[in-house]
Amino acid sequence: MENLSELLQIRRDKLSKLREIGQDPFKIEKYERTHFSKQIHDDFATHDGVNVRVAGRIMAKRDMGKASFIDIQDSEGRIQSYVRKDALGEEQYEIFKTYDIGDIVGVEGIVFKTQKDEISIRAEEVILMSKSLQILPEKWHGLKDQEIRYRQRYVDLIVNPEVKEKFLQRSVIIKSMKEYFDREGFLEVDTPILSTIAGGATAKPFITHHNTLDLDMYMRIANELYLKRLIVGGFDKVYEMGKMFRNEGMSIKHNPEYTAVELYAAYEDYEYMMELTENVVAYCCEKVHGTTVVNYQGTMIDFKPPWIRSSMHELVEKKTGVNFYEIATDVEARKIAKEQLHLEVETRMSRGHLVNLAFEEFCESDLIQPTFVLHHPVEVSPLAKRNPDNPAITNRFEAFVNTWEIANAFSELNDPIDQKQRFEDQLLQKEAGDDEAHMMDEDFINALEVGLPPTGGLGIGVDRLIMLITNATSIRDVILFPTMKPIK
Repeated sequence: MENLSELLQIRRDKLSKLREIGQDPFKIEKYERTHFSKQIHDDFATHDGVNVRVAGRIMAKRDMGKASFIDIQDSEGRIQSYVRKDALGEEQYEIFKTYDIGDIVGVEGIVFKTQKDEISIRAEEVILMSKSLQILPEKWHGLKDQEIRYRQRYVDLIVNPEVKEKFLQRSVIIKSMKEYFDREGFLEVDTPILSTIAGGATAKPFITHHNTLDLDMYMRIANELYLKRLIVGGFDKVYEMGKMFRNEGMSIKHNPEYTAVELYAAYEDYEYMMELTENVVAYCCEKVHGTTVVNYQGTMIDFKPPWIRSSMHELVEKKTGVNFYEIATDVEARKIAKEQLHLEVETRMSRGHLVNLAFEEFCESDLIQPTFVLHHPVEVSPLAKRNPDNPAITNRFEAFVNTWEIANAFSELNDPIDQKQRFEDQLLQKEAGDDEAHMMDEDFINALEVGLPPTGGLGIGVDRLIMLITNATSIRDVILFPTMKPIK
């Protein structure tokens, strides 16, 4: 208490006095509301002269002696209340005058319009239900305040209505995605978040420990392998939306904990998943904006299907003039990549690795409008089927928008012999220093040996998609409580 500022101490003193006279706000458990602010504003004609009970936080207070105006903010907006001494009584009005901005109150009274034509409530009773012991900021600006907004999202939501709107749009997008998948016959399922093997993607996992089993476990980097086990088990179409965890860098489009959706359909391929991707994204965009066109940071992006389709190696050749698949050996390819393209090349890299590296270096920055990049090298696609016409590439795509990858999909590899060999190749890459290489999953191999039908699979980065649709500059703007470094 000695370290509290004078203003904060005053608020605590007010609470103490309320408790002394038997009006402890924190003892109130329930308040019966009859209306929300938006209802009254949207249909004043119906509510004019009606007695209402609203509840919310005091966001403004103007004292005029024997009367006061307060602005009450509830979950749908704000409404003004006119509080008079003769209506509340002298004792209750004196108590009301001690209320502060940030306090949570219930107001009962008659709806009317002031002389300035503002819809208001003429208060007959004002009840304090929670005393705010902190002081709300008047406004937010600057980098330092931006950090506080992420750390104290509860305050951010109170003082910045547009922030709340963005998260309401997030909810619409997630509901729309599920609605679309449900309509297409997919079954929503749940799979483990903790596993003894980090599989389904090439990424660095978070490691934890199970005390009872005395066993290290991994937080999932993807739910792919479990979902494909369900296809083996006889489900035709499944999907799961949930949190994934990757122990990697943080940026405006990377958070260690993020939301993704993965779905799998038996007897379908990556072409089906392309159509599904462009259609569900367009559907979500229309649900939020009523159109497939969004203005993202000044760039008009149109999600209307069909999207652009281009093969990765063709994009690389067009940009660099190098066709890595026409080079005779990996050694020669590494030399060209290093000397001609000035790429940072590792001795373990094959031609497929170099295609992927060159694409990331030279091509991603050109992909502004929605684009499907097809036919990734087999070296970086351990779970995808080989292309029957060119076994060096896979029937896989990544969807790019605004230079960002937002989706990844392929015709799933269902050959257990090929899959085991690719896992073994991944183990060699891990031994060579690749922390993101895939682990061996013997049980998944066993599942494939039981028999996985031809299957199409898709993963969508939900947070990045929401960024694009809601015009958010950082992934932290669409995650309610993003990962932050603790303040010491």
